[in-house]
Amino acid sequence: MKKIRDERLQLKNLKNIRVVYIVQTLGILAILGYDLTTKGLDGMTSNPVWIVFMVSVIVNAYLSMTISVDHEERQRSPVKRLYISLTVISVLSAIIGLFVSFSDGQKVWNGLIIGGIIFVSFLVPVLYIFKLRKDNLEEEISN
Repeated sequence: MKKIRDERLQLKNLKNIRVVYIVQTLGILAILGYDLTTKGLDGMTSNPVWIVFMVSVIVNAYLSMTISVDHEERQRSPVKRLYISLTVISVLSAIIGLFVSFSDGQKVWNGLIIGGIIFVSFLVPVLYIFKLRKDNLEEEISN
């Protein structure tokens, strides 16, 4: 198969891929919605389609982060933004961990584990965005 060189055809191809992705996502959501109504939440999350859906959503989110960082107009210090983000996610994970540990019947360890999971879950995208911003700043400086 020959590579498409015409920019109009490339754009049309990208639009077609977007439509296919939307249709695929709606189909997956329909299947998961059916599983949710018939089998409940546990039945839905045990379906392998759930894993496909979650992986595609995560990949889409990371690709969107790349575009949004490239689209930022004014470059600020990536290190300063990293410290602000780390502070915010630390406070949020600590507050959620405290709420979990003080809820009825929960142990302190559960709050620590939940807070730690939330912290790590937000830490990965924050570090990824920091890397993208740092690379963009270095590229601007070298140009």
